Amino acid sequence: MGKHETTLNPGERIDDLLTHGLHIIQSDEVFAFSLDAVLLARFCSVPPRGKIVDLCTGNGVIPLLLSTRTQASIVGVEIQPRLAGMAQRNVELNGLGAQLHMLEGDLKEAHVSLGRGEFDLVTVNPPYMPVTTGEQNGNPHIAAARHELYCTLEDVLAACAKLVRTGGRVAMVHRPSRLVEIIVGMRQVKLEPKRIRFVHPRAGVEANMVLIEALRDGKPDVRLLPPLIVHEGDGYCSELQAVFHGQTGELREEG
Repeated sequence: MGKHETTLNPGERIDDLLTHGLHIIQSDEVFAFSLDAVLLARFCSVPPRGKIVDLCTGNGVIPLLLSTRTQASIVGVEIQPRLAGMAQRNVELNGLGAQLHMLEGDLKEAHVSLGRGEFDLVTVNPPYMPVTTGEQNGNPHIAAARHELYCTLEDVLAACAKLVRTGGRVAMVHRPSRLVEIIVGMRQVKLEPKRIRFVHPRAGVEANMVLIEALRDGKPDVRLLPPLIVHEGDGYCSELQAVFHGQTGELREEG
């Protein structure tokens, strides 16, 4: 896929997304994606067609990555105007305007414009920390990405439940310390956890991320998948190497 012409704002750069010839506009001043976004995009169960929405989309990295796995229509929702604009330019940069659409707005109201129960899959990489914990970054864009300034975990789960259809899936990446809150919160809005995978930086180190996927109106039955060990020796594990180099579009469940 060729790179299309686009305008860059001060402090922005264009990086390779390491797969399928994709490129992405980033800025350390505002937002640069990290491993959690890549893992979520490769963990979730993607419908071959249909409709997908990514909440808290930032610069649109998850929709870009999902476009390599499906022909479904994908919407990204981002509340911060500067990031939403960056996400839209990323769609244009990669020539994906026919498949990807970016919406500037509040996820709490997304169902008003996008419709209730319209989506086969909802993905979300939300802020991990409640406002009352941790020192907030002085940069408002980074602070909003890390702390629940615009939405709480409860808000995120409620939005997911409104957007996903019965039998559809919701996939999230978060911190293991909040897993109990996530599971309880999901069940309160009729999202039944089905797949959980812990992510560990190295073998013998406790998990620092958890991937969780739920089914709307599903029956209780959860699979705890083998842990993903990110680093082996001096580099990434073979599973992630294959993802980064485009040899596979999804994480292997056998670990």
